[in-house]
Amino acid sequence: MQRRNLFQLAAASGGAALAYPALAACTASGSGSSDGELVLWAHNAGSPLEIAVTEDIIKAFNGSQDTYKASLEPFPQDVYNDTVNAAALSGDLPDLLTVDGPNVPNWAWAGHLLPLDLPAETTDKFLPSVLGKFQGELYAVGHWEAACAIFARQSVLDAAGVRIPTMEQPWSREEFDDALQRVTADGTYQWAIDFSTADTGEWFPYAFSPFLQSFGGDLIDRDTYLSAEGALNGPEALAWGQWFQGLFTSGLANVESPGGAEDFMQGKAAMAFHGNWGALAAMDLYDDMLFLPPPDFGNGPKIGGGSWQWAATATADAAGATSWLETALSDEFVAEYANQTGLIPATDAAAELTENYATEGKLRMMVDYSKAYAVLRPETPAYTVIASVFTQYAGDIIHGGDVQESLDAMVAEIDADIEANAGYGF
Repeated sequence: MQRRNLFQLAAASGGAALAYPALAACTASGSGSSDGELVLWAHNAGSPLEIAVTEDIIKAFNGSQDTYKASLEPFPQDVYNDTVNAAALSGDLPDLLTVDGPNVPNWAWAGHLLPLDLPAETTDKFLPSVLGKFQGELYAVGHWEAACAIFARQSVLDAAGVRIPTMEQPWSREEFDDALQRVTADGTYQWAIDFSTADTGEWFPYAFSPFLQSFGGDLIDRDTYLSAEGALNGPEALAWGQWFQGLFTSGLANVESPGGAEDFMQGKAAMAFHGNWGALAAMDLYDDMLFLPPPDFGNGPKIGGGSWQWAATATADAAGATSWLETALSDEFVAEYANQTGLIPATDAAAELTENYATEGKLRMMVDYSKAYAVLRPETPAYTVIASVFTQYAGDIIHGGDVQESLDAMVAEIDADIEANAGYGF
């Protein structure tokens, strides 16, 4: 049976996933070498602030004991997964590496990751969405999380007579649709809401599949993980697709809006659906910013969960990798990541060590949204194909394609991939 190698970018542009021979034979059982050298790979060569935090962890770790010496090699994100893929083929993986949360099941299924043996007192304090699992086993832990919200301005909503939603009383679908009409009624804004549709890749499933889930559909049947039939092309999914398409065909949203919520930031859109990573910039630009909970389309508000995490490879020095992770996952370093990057700290104790995410912080609501609304992308090795297919056909939907045909095509491709890979272990 041929397995698909899933080390392609989660940010694939939408084509079919490439198939590769099984790579499990390329990796060892996990005993790894014991020369004392721990090699770390990361995806963030373009983010000096993130690298600086990792280097601080390495400095603290190397200085705390004499058994191991860790070192970091960062790669640009756009070539990172290809680099890891090549290393897996050649049997030359590092000891620890970063992995995007939704890719963890695939990398684990392919035999490239080592189950983590971390104490419960360490892992239990982390947000569930930053714990990368496959079939009940823990393979990765992240320092930070992200959350999406409706970006809006108090003055704009007040002028349009729109109620400010709360977590206790979020907008219903009807209220949200009405709000979109109201904020563009006077012609001040070209669009009601900015969805950053030009930012394809992982943005589409991360940002938009939670709307599908709030409607009652999903990317796959999570009871079995063996089919998307019914979940992705049933009446709930159809209702989502028709609603979502209507935002663009009616002119409420820009079908080609630039990434980073630029339409909102440039005053072309009255609101945006955007992530907490853009919150501080928006606050610098507008002095009346609101970060509102997502609407409830019938099954509760939903947002995406799960971001980049640290994992040990199957060829790692297991004891050394575990020791490094125990140092890295301290609340102090979790807080340092948040302070340097603006992302959500993954533990409550770390949040209290930050300016923006502490109990009284300006972005505390993002922590609350993550806890209350985050839905992990399906924890299956099939996810990389699911993400690619969803990105492609959701793009067709917003450009006016037949919604039911697009949903059925998604299901057909996803189910064919699952069947070709013998259910991916389910």
